[in-house]
Amino acid sequence: MVPLQALAARPVAVYYVHMSRHIDLTTAIESLTALAQPTRLQTFRHLLNAYPDRIAAGEIARACKVPHNTMSAHLAVLTRAGLIGVEREGRMMHYGADLDGFRALMRFLMHDCCKGRAEICAPLIAELTCGVPARKKEKTHV
Repeated sequence: MVPLQALAARPVAVYYVHMSRHIDLTTAIESLTALAQPTRLQTFRHLLNAYPDRIAAGEIARACKVPHNTMSAHLAVLTRAGLIGVEREGRMMHYGADLDGFRALMRFLMHDCCKGRAEICAPLIAELTCGVPARKKEKTHV
């Protein structure tokens, strides 16, 4: 039996993707690889834009102008990467962005950002906070 002090002294870096939403290098690479293909990136952005709504697979295929069977393969890759989720309703499959998976990927990418110097990352974080660029104020004539 290993003494408790010996266990505590060991560095532990275990991540459970579906439980804590922390991800490891392999999962991050899988997620980034899934997004590195143009149709999958377009699909993911389409689902992010529709969030929290879910969209039928056929509708996604039409929006991305790809055959249904091709879209099915792309959706499977994004689902395995933890970036989207799927719900079955009868024969229909409805897909939606998995924001927890997306946030976990963003946390992974930003974990070592700026060596802990928040003032360097602050502009990026402020820009990402809303996700929509600030609109310029329009002049109103009275």
